[in-house]
Amino acid sequence: MNQIDLDTIITQEFLDSLLPAETSDRFFDALYGDAAEGAYDIRLEPVSVSSKRIVLAFSLTQRPGKCLVCSLTYGLPTVFSRHPLINIKGMVEKIKDAGVPVLDWRLGETEESSSSLHTIPFYLNLS
Repeated sequence: MNQIDLDTIITQEFLDSLLPAETSDRFFDALYGDAAEGAYDIRLEPVSVSSKRIVLAFSLTQRPGKCLVCSLTYGLPTVFSRHPLINIKGMVEKIKDAGVPVLDWRLGETEESSSSLHTIPFYLNLS
């Protein structure tokens, strides 16, 4: 698969279908029993695409009146890798179903871009 083909598959629209906006509220409802307790919104975004690797990021954007820095986002890669609402294994299957030859995947460590934006890299190695 060439670069152009991957770029036409890994679009923001496709990624939004993998992790719909309402997932943030559902995640916090499951975690805290109340979606309003959530300190951030979660969005899956493209970072880079090559013939060997796709890098995506879970962007954690602070909600108004909440504290993202206080939210213990550093433990999230482990939580996200297993949480059924995030469903990374299901995402990877849908990416494969779209024609992307995913060999394996891993989450990186939480990165603090700013006090109101943290990201978790999502690496997809291709065959």
